[in-house]
Amino acid sequence: MDFDLPEELDDLRRSVEAYAQDRLAEGALARAHADGYPWDVAKEMGAQGLLGLTIPEEKGGQGGTLLAAVTAIQAVATGCPRSADVVQAGNFGAIRTFAEYATPTQRERYLPSLLAGETLIGLGMSEPEAGSAVTDLATSATPRGDGYVINGTKVFSTNSAEATVFLVYVRYGPGVGGIGSVLVDRGTPGLTIGAPSEFMNGEDWCQLYFDECCVPTEQVLLGPGGFKRQISGFNVERLGNAARSIALGRYAFDRAVEHANTRHQFGRPLSEFQGLQWMFAEAAVELEAAQLLLHRAAAAAERNGTPTAIDTALAKFAANKAGFRAADVAVQAMGATGFSKESLVEYCFRRTRGWMIAGGSTEILKNRIAESVFDRRFSQRSNAR
Repeated sequence: MDFDLPEELDDLRRSVEAYAQDRLAEGALARAHADGYPWDVAKEMGAQGLLGLTIPEEKGGQGGTLLAAVTAIQAVATGCPRSADVVQAGNFGAIRTFAEYATPTQRERYLPSLLAGETLIGLGMSEPEAGSAVTDLATSATPRGDGYVINGTKVFSTNSAEATVFLVYVRYGPGVGGIGSVLVDRGTPGLTIGAPSEFMNGEDWCQLYFDECCVPTEQVLLGPGGFKRQISGFNVERLGNAARSIALGRYAFDRAVEHANTRHQFGRPLSEFQGLQWMFAEAAVELEAAQLLLHRAAAAAERNGTPTAIDTALAKFAANKAGFRAADVAVQAMGATGFSKESLVEYCFRRTRGWMIAGGSTEILKNRIAESVFDRRFSQRSNAR
């Protein structure tokens, strides 16, 4: 059994790493702390063909594999951790779900500019009373004339401060079967975008308010009964989350290894102290194990069409824990230098911590893994029997 990347993906990795070092590394620290979405990087990556890697050619994309996109994310992060988010936005999550289920007219309208890095799609899913329990969402889509009227609120939406169009989960009717989605352009009457709020990792998000927001029928992405198809696409997003977790953890880890080999205390390098050696050894094992689980999940997706829920849960859980552990070790080993905003290590620490919440918390993932272990469902609802 060969655990190395196929030759063509290894070529991609080396090419993208060279691009990241040549074009992105020099401005990586400033980019990490800059406000807003890195549109200049997005346009450059669009021209490089790094957006739409996971979208089939017949639907307007590059026709690559999920493993290719995972490889690209991690290769970009070797030079610029912040720029890995652009690869994520152009290959995973909302854009992938959109490309999979959009009509030809919808794809023609939105996809070219999205893949050119000129526009950005955001996801409106979480609500004030519906986070992990996403099927409790209340944002409604009521038929009216030749379209729907949207009413409700969305919170914590990635890229909501800059997105030009939103893929919004809505309720057409009761129960899970009543959930689907619509596309809502920024600037649509009835959509109000709240003032930006800042996450600990420096990203901004805006609350989305839908008040008698009218969208025509042609803006429906998935009608009633679309929830399971939407959420299966969410497993793909989790692979991008996992890829960045490992990539940024490894970036911090590598900087800390350099520091430990060159920084002297008590007359010898930090790397000669066993307490630090064990910290680094444990973090290295976790990173390697998580990488293998991530590659397995991505490879399985090529056989099944989409990643399986259990493969995704295992990979994201392991990656989130390993990435944050590695960044935490790096901050501790580098001391004040690692804790300072003059180093990207503290940025990686904050980002990896956020991914333990975003895209399915580690607790929710453990629930899913336990269901696979015991081969049964465990409802989290208080009225479950």
